Amino acid sequence: MHTLKLGKFEFNSRFILGSGKFSLELIEAAIKEANAQIITLALRRAHTGKLENILDYIPKNITILPNTSGARTAEEALKIAQLARELCGAEMIKIEVIRDSKYLLPDNYESIKAVELLAKGGFTPLPYMYPDLYAARAMRDAGAAAIMPLGAPIGTNKGLRTKDFIQILLDELDLPIIVDAGLGSPAQACEAMQMGVSAVMINTAIALSSNIPQMARAFKLAIEAGREGFLAGIAGQSKLARASSPLTGFLRD
Repeated sequence: MHTLKLGKFEFNSRFILGSGKFSLELIEAAIKEANAQIITLALRRAHTGKLENILDYIPKNITILPNTSGARTAEEALKIAQLARELCGAEMIKIEVIRDSKYLLPDNYESIKAVELLAKGGFTPLPYMYPDLYAARAMRDAGAAAIMPLGAPIGTNKGLRTKDFIQILLDELDLPIIVDAGLGSPAQACEAMQMGVSAVMINTAIALSSNIPQMARAFKLAIEAGREGFLAGIAGQSKLARASSPLTGFLRD
């Protein structure tokens, strides 16, 4: 079986579930239907007194992936990561360094610094980033265990708007590529997996659906189908028609 390897951690599921927009009552159901093994968690919730309640709803066998949401600098990201380690023993951290409050685009430059700081601190850093090859290489060299490029801006559900740039990362980096942000439908998740990305992270598309458990299952199946298609080898396109039946032996008048 092909597993997802992130540093020293290994998983069978390639579906990373975000928890940012879920009601507490539906988190457990979504995890079950998604068959997810990793769920993200914003440590900013610790300041609202709700973190303990959220952890109560996440099964113990699920790996919690804290993110550094709210960090505007590499130093702030490190502080949040250290808090995560204290609160839930987390070693694997999703780096989010965002200065822009309008488009919520990640700051690649500060994220590179954050990767270096966290790696030196003994963490397994997974940086969220705008898909840029030079920045991705710098993150890899700084100690990133995977690269998490956005497909489209957070919460937009616009799909793989950065597809060509993600393909460049796939072609040039020997590191897991996880599409994070922007995937709005199971079909879009399947498309990403067919490209050969290692995993996808989904949040808004499930949390805002009419039936959260059912949508979580739909994404699960789409992710599995996309992965199977990639491994099987997608047939290339052709300019000319290709008959599916032999063109010999026609009946003649």
